[in-house]
Amino acid sequence: MTKAEVITKISEKTGIQKDDVTQAVEAFFKVVKDSMADGDNIYVRGFGSFINKKRAKKIARNISKNTAIVIEEHYIPAFKPSKVFVEKIKNSKKIKQMATQA
Repeated sequence: MTKAEVITKISEKTGIQKDDVTQAVEAFFKVVKDSMADGDNIYVRGFGSFINKKRAKKIARNISKNTAIVIEEHYIPAFKPSKVFVEKIKNSKKIKQMATQA
């Protein structure tokens, strides 16, 4: 599902115009990105957490040049779903149906 499809669904379910929903969704994404860039984590009860994960310093190999390179300690954005969210997916009949077909 794309962002445009999400906006359309929200618009249909709430009766709010697409332009207003688009602004709200874009504002949400901007707040998430800006907050995480400032080092803040975002916790949405019943949905999940947007967190900054720390990656330790490590030594990697450049195979083409056969040299070792150092990758410094850094942070990456991550999403951790809440228990409620995970249980909803686990108990989804459609997901179970897709799993049996594969």
